[in-house]
Amino acid sequence: MTVELKNEALTVKINEAGAELSSVKSADGIEYMWQADPKFWGRHAPVLFPIVGRLKDDQFTVAGQSYHMGQHGFARDHDFRVVSQTATTATLELADSSETRTIYPFAFRLRLIYTLSGHDLTVGYEVHNPANHELLFSIGGHPAFNVPLGSATGSLTDYQLTVNPGQKYQHIPLQAPYNDIEHATTLDLTKPLPLTRDFFKDDAVILGLKQAQTTLKLSSQLNTHGVAMTITDAPYVGMWSPYPADAPFVCLEPWWGIADNVAHDGQLSHKMGINHLAANQTFNAHYVVNFF
Repeated sequence: MTVELKNEALTVKINEAGAELSSVKSADGIEYMWQADPKFWGRHAPVLFPIVGRLKDDQFTVAGQSYHMGQHGFARDHDFRVVSQTATTATLELADSSETRTIYPFAFRLRLIYTLSGHDLTVGYEVHNPANHELLFSIGGHPAFNVPLGSATGSLTDYQLTVNPGQKYQHIPLQAPYNDIEHATTLDLTKPLPLTRDFFKDDAVILGLKQAQTTLKLSSQLNTHGVAMTITDAPYVGMWSPYPADAPFVCLEPWWGIADNVAHDGQLSHKMGINHLAANQTFNAHYVVNFF
């Protein structure tokens, strides 16, 4: 089933399966979201929960017991329940179950809150801990945007990435598939960065974010269309496109979590970037995408 939001500028579609944003189309017919061609990547914008990235050996330990979980967690593969909907807003929910507790021993309530206003779509995350002990989790987005956009011919190399504030950012490399922050470098984003396929040769490009708000813009000389994502209070952002395949999309990924460190000991409570949510508390985060 699909939830649709609509205003004078955009029509948005969200799949109940995974609460996944599957389409953002302008009034003049431009599709901004990647349409999940399995030739390159069979997803649009999966929700990453309760982990982001890969666990070391696909395992973690809580209270002396080990659990197995695949990359990016399980939320993207579960059906969400529509809690509420208007013409321009929708809230979808996933709660723990006997099935989820076999691989993730925590009670939780995860809500995705989509809000459409003009050319902006806000994607909100709400994680509630209903238990009397802390909840350990990560969460993030993985939206893929078409390049090129509209009727323009061209490819990824016709696009550039502009980051605001323009500065030098911490670049966290991957010793695939784990993060290797001990060998972090810097990426100079004081000026727009022309995109190349080689930019993604080592998998996702991960930036450490220090400021409260960061905006990443994909744009091109091909036309005046693009996307600008504003991320609030996220410690990391990933950028990804398949390599070496010439896939016609780029992912901009706000993360409140990160793949395990190469030296991680397997304890979930020690995991880099893990969120510790106290009993009966609620975590809120969001990002906004402007489609222009």
